This record gives sequence, C-alpha cells and structure tokens, in this order.
Amino acid sequence: MNIFKSFRDDILVMIEQLAAQGKVPSGLDTARVAAEPPRDPSHGDVATNAAMVLAKPAGMAPRALAEILTEALAAHPLVAAAEIAGPGFINLRLKDAVWYQQLAGVLRTGTAYGESDLGGGRAVNVEYVSANPTGPMHIGHARGAVFGDALASLLAKAGFAVTREYYVNDAGAQVDVLARSAHLRYREALGEAIDAIPEGLYPGEYLKPLGEALAARHGDKWRSAPETEWLAPIRAAAIEAMMAMIREDLDALGVRHDVFTSERALVETGKVDAALSTLTADGLIYEGIPDAPKGKQPDDWEPRPQILFRATQFGDDVDRPLKKSDGSWTYFASDIAYHFDKFRRGFGDMIDVWGADHGGYVKRMQAAVKAITGSRGALDVKLCQMVNLLKGGQPYRMSKRAGTFVTLRDLVDAVGKDVVRFIMLTRKNDAHLDFDLDKVLEQSRDNPVFYVQYAHARAHSVLRHAAELWPDTDISADALAAGPLHRLTDPAELALIGILAGWPRLVESAAEAHEPHRVAFYLSDLAAAFHGLWNKGRDETSLRFLVEEDRDLSLARLGLVRAVAMVVASGLAIFGVEPVEEMR
Repeated sequence: MNIFKSFRDDILVMIEQLAAQGKVPSGLDTARVAAEPPRDPSHGDVATNAAMVLAKPAGMAPRALAEILTEALAAHPLVAAAEIAGPGFINLRLKDAVWYQQLAGVLRTGTAYGESDLGGGRAVNVEYVSANPTGPMHIGHARGAVFGDALASLLAKAGFAVTREYYVNDAGAQVDVLARSAHLRYREALGEAIDAIPEGLYPGEYLKPLGEALAARHGDKWRSAPETEWLAPIRAAAIEAMMAMIREDLDALGVRHDVFTSERALVETGKVDAALSTLTADGLIYEGIPDAPKGKQPDDWEPRPQILFRATQFGDDVDRPLKKSDGSWTYFASDIAYHFDKFRRGFGDMIDVWGADHGGYVKRMQAAVKAITGSRGALDVKLCQMVNLLKGGQPYRMSKRAGTFVTLRDLVDAVGKDVVRFIMLTRKNDAHLDFDLDKVLEQSRDNPVFYVQYAHARAHSVLRHAAELWPDTDISADALAAGPLHRLTDPAELALIGILAGWPRLVESAAEAHEPHRVAFYLSDLAAAFHGLWNKGRDETSLRFLVEEDRDLSLARLGLVRAVAMVVASGLAIFGVEPVEEMR
C-alpha cells in the first residue's frame, strides 16, 4: 500500500465532507493536492499542501483553511497529531500502529511489494541500445543498455505494459563501410597481405573471424569481383554476424529485447514512403531552401532547394531536410517512419534512450512524432552521458580488440554483470559517470553495490542464525507478519519501517519521472538505515536483532529484518541484479 497516496485519498474525502458541511466551498479543484514525506523527518510522517493550493480558489486565507483541515485530520483514526507549519502546510504524525500494519503488509506481499496500478496497463515502448551493427558495443552502450532495461522494469512494476525494442540501423552508409571492411578481412583470410587499414574503414580485429568465415564459405569468389557484385551479400552477412555479437554481449549483461526492428526493412517495404506521404497530405512537406547551419559552415554546404519537413510548426528551431542530394532519404526520414510504425503498433507512449552526442536530434524527432501522430503520440528522449573508465582514479584502457574503444564485454568480464548494472544506475542518466574498476570491487561503504548487497546478505545471515537458535519456531514471512510487531518501539526501528513504507511511492515517482537512478538512491538509504540499526545493536545489547531471553521481541525484529531483505531484493530486481545471501 502507498501510504501517501492513501492519505491523499483520505484528505480529498475530508474536503468533500467539509464542503457538504458548508465549511469550505464545494467543487474545488483538488488536482494539485499532495501528501508526501516532509523534507525534514522531524516535522512528522506525512505533509500536505492542501490548504496552500486550495486557499485562493476557496477565497480563504491559507492558515484559516489549514485550521479547518487540521481539525478534521486530527480525528483520523491513524493520526496521532496534526500541526500547521509556516503559512499553511500541515504535518501529520502517525500512530505506531500504522507502521506495524505497513511492516505486516511488506511481509505478506514479499518482493511484489511496491507494485502499482499507476500505469493502468497502458502500452509503453522503450527503445534502447540500438547500436549501429558495425562492431562490438562499447562502455557507453553499456550505460544506455542498463538504463533502458532498468527503466523498462521500473515501468512494468508501476503497472505499464512495456515492450523493449532495439532498432537496427542497417540501411545507412555505415553498413556499406562495414561491408567494405569485411571484404578487406576476407581478402586477408585468403592470403593477401593487409598493411595499415585504409582510412574510413573499421580497424578492429573483431572483423577477422568474419573474414575467415566468408573465405571458408565462398572461397575466392569475390576476391577480384566488382563491388557491385559483393557489396550486398557481404553486407548482409556482416550485419548478421555483428548483430549476433551484439546479442551475445547484451545477454552477458542480462539485457534482452522483445522486438528487433530493421531500418532496411522499413525502407524496402515502403513504410518510409508511406509515412512521408502522410505528412505530405497534411501539408507538412514542401520544397525550399533550408537555413544555413549555425556556426562554422561545412565546405560542401550550398543553398539549394530541398524537400523539407515543417518542423518549426511543432517546436523545432528550423525546418528539416528529408532527402539527400542523391535523392535517397535522410536518416531523419527513416526515423520518422520508424516512430510512425511504433505508433501504428499501438504505442502512443514512446521512450528512446540515446547517447548524449545525439542531443541536437531531440527537438526534431519530438516535432516529427507530434506531426506524424496528430499529437496523439508522445516521445520522451533520455540522453545518457559518457562513462569514464578509471583504475585507481586514473584513466584506463582494457583492450584493443575493438580498435579504439573499451568493449562492453571486457567490462562485464572484468567485474561481473551485476556490478556493471548497479554502478551504471548510481547517477542520473544525463550526468557523467566515473567507473573505477578498483572502487567497484571494494568491500566498503564507499562502494554502493557492495553496501546494498551486504544489507541483503546480512539480513539473511540474521535469519539463518535465528533458525539455528530456535529450530522449532516458524520464521516464515507470513508467520512473522502475524507476530508481535508492536514490540518494535525504538525510534530507529520505526524510522526503518518508515523507509520501507516509502518504497511504493518511490516506485511510482521514479516511473513517472523516467528516472531509475532514484531506486539506487533509495536502496542506499535503506541499506544505511539497516546497517545503522545493526551497529546500534552491537553497542546496545538490548537492541540486537536476536535477544535469546526475549523470543517475542526477536520475532518482531526478525520481521523487520526479513522485510528489509524483501525490499532490497525488490529494488535489485528492477535493476536486473541478483541479490546475494552470503558475501564471499
């Protein structure tokens, strides 16, 4: 149960009752009324802005309205005290029974605790990674992959029907370069001496196995053949091989997509033409001369008539070209068709996860989605900033298998997928991230993944000890939920339950904001509170989780310990991280 949503609902009912009694005007718009944790925990357990946001439409002074609401809230069966703060905010202190009910609810619900109906089953498409199929993925792709995957899981927990999608950019010039690079390695496999890789081709050694496979399959069939004969078949074979490598790397990271959509297939099936015909019919495509590029102009830029999309009509800075000088469609044209295809598949809500270097592309794509869907579709683009790989605080390179960058697979092999996934989510997606190979393997409080995993392992260690101490006692979650939870009276114990009670609200707010990093912050706070309580018990024997001479008190504390483990596991599940029961 989301206790804050529950109290907001109760406050709205009270406002209706007060209106029926003539104490406040009827028909007030309560959309902005909130119930949330106070910024300062010492002020109470729940704070509401009801009086502040309703005072003006009610024609009352905020404090006068707050006094009426406070009187009503003080009579709530779960409220111990209601107080006015400042100009009209209301702080509520809840009875301890609330926390016992919340704790029992966690124990009965298990790791499903925090699931919400916020999304109402609404379809959401999350497209992420979508690396060009030209080689192995690098450490930057790892961040986008983890972010997109965790965001999809977060949205699913919040009640959305999520589809994870990968867009294969297999129709552009980059795959022709890939084919030429593969042909070079093919000739090398046939015995030709290959010196320096020509400029413009992909230099990584990852293409050598592909060249050898082509040589084994086709002999010298294409060694001296003109490019027009071998480009298409070698391109197809190269794309297939690169996508197999990408899928394998993603699998090592624990990332699996539901749908792979080919750009080439969109072009070849006429979906690009169809999408642009729709825009043409709406009067949104015209022939004109685009504005000159801002800043330094490219040497080859000339003011010539082009086919343009009226992007400025939908919030973009300039109208955008849709055709190249050779008559082929631009990447932008294909991307319009791709998003229109997603919309026609039932996804009015679309989320794209891109690298930060695509920031200049956001406005035009959002404008295009608005135009092609008649404003019925919405696109949220999440940009992932760069990852700096360090070792001992210094920049670090891991291998040269890829030619110029650190591969995702190298990183996973070095520290494990769970460490990679958690650390990638410890910063907001648009903030730079330092990934220190030494720090992420430290067993210290400074390592967030260790600190959270240690809380889960420590909780299970306490449960194992309890099972040894009282082998005939049922310490299952259901049994503990029905136990003497009222014995939990220490402020630190009640505060820890309060953090657990905040998990459903955190899930909903993070899902609404599309910010899975909030889960990492929450788990770190929960782990800190749990470790703090454990340390307190080490200093004061009466506060230990297991007190041999008082089994009822121990059972109550075991309920708290098990609930902590459940919520940590629930949060780690969103991240795709396996919770450990023992630290090795």
